[in-house]
Formats: sequence, C-alpha cells, structure tokens
Amino acid sequence: MTMTQLRRIGATALLLVAVLSQPGVATAHGPVSGEDDPCLRRIGEQVVHFNAYQPQYELKGQYCTDIPQTGDTFLVVDLADPAWRNESVGMRVVKGANGTDGEIVADIRPTTHPDGVLRGEVNLEEGVYTVTIATENQNLMKRPQYLLRVHMTDYQKLVQTVVVPLFGVLLVAWLGYKFLRSTWLRKWWAVRRS
Repeated sequence: MTMTQLRRIGATALLLVAVLSQPGVATAHGPVSGEDDPCLRRIGEQVVHFNAYQPQYELKGQYCTDIPQTGDTFLVVDLADPAWRNESVGMRVVKGANGTDGEIVADIRPTTHPDGVLRGEVNLEEGVYTVTIATENQNLMKRPQYLLRVHMTDYQKLVQTVVVPLFGVLLVAWLGYKFLRSTWLRKWWAVRRS
C-alpha cells in the first residue's frame, strides 16, 4: 500500500467521521427559516406558520408534520402576516388525508386574533390528520393545509438514523481490516520490531 492510498483512506475516513458526527444536519424540522421551513405556508403574499406541541412527553419539542406520540396535542398557528390578525381565522382538524371526508376531531371557529396566534388543543390517536387553516373570505382551494402523521413510522428517518450510521461503521471496519492486512503495515511493523 503506497502513501497515496493511505492518504485516500485517511481522507475518506475523516470525511465519514465528519458526516456521522453531525446528526443535526438530518433533522426533520430543526432550526430552519424562510422558504425551507416545512411548517410555513404561503398563500399569495400572506404567510402562516404551524407547530404542534406535546409538553407531557417533551417540554421543548415542536413538530410540524410528524407527531411522535398519541394524546393531548397543542396546535399553534402563527399568523405571521399582520393582515390576517384583523380577519376571522379558524382551524379544523379532520382524521384522514383528504381533509373533507373524515371525522372532524377539532373545529375552532373563525375569530380575530390580535396577538397573531391561533391556538387549539386536541387529543390525537394514531393515524393521519389534515389541519386546515381558514378565513371567512378565502376560496376553498387557497386554504393552507398540513398533513399530520401521528405515532407512525417514518421510514426515511429510520434509514437516516440506523442504516446510514451502520453502513459507516461497516465501512470503517472494512478499511481498518484492509489497513491491518496491508503489506506496507507488515513491513513497517517488521522494521520497528528489529
């Protein structure tokens, strides 16, 4: 094994360690802002931001589409656009992905929210829910919607948290095995021992 090959192996291992040591890069919501935020909905020039909280399980946890546990959930909509604060805004939570055919779990009637925050509390069971934010003046097709997955397996997140690190460990083990079996290391060790 030449020095060039050793450098390549070292660079690959260093890159792998750097990627695996930054788990925050793969978070679902995390500290994002603007257009990259999955909880942000834009209707024309108006903007709303949705969050769900379950303080009985995780005090500071905030969720957008994947709710980790069933049970009491606080739903909070930030009416970021000041124009919406003077309009009557409400929220409806429907069990099912369609948003119109399922069972209505919560229906918060439209009222004005001078503080810019629409709040609601709902008990969510396992399944898929549609949250619709509506004003009295909006066309049905222009209402912001959020699809909530409650206590369901997210296979993409599972792959990111289990399979990718496992692959990284196997790659490092294989590289270590190749390095230990290399003739260069054997020659170097023989010189050191003599």
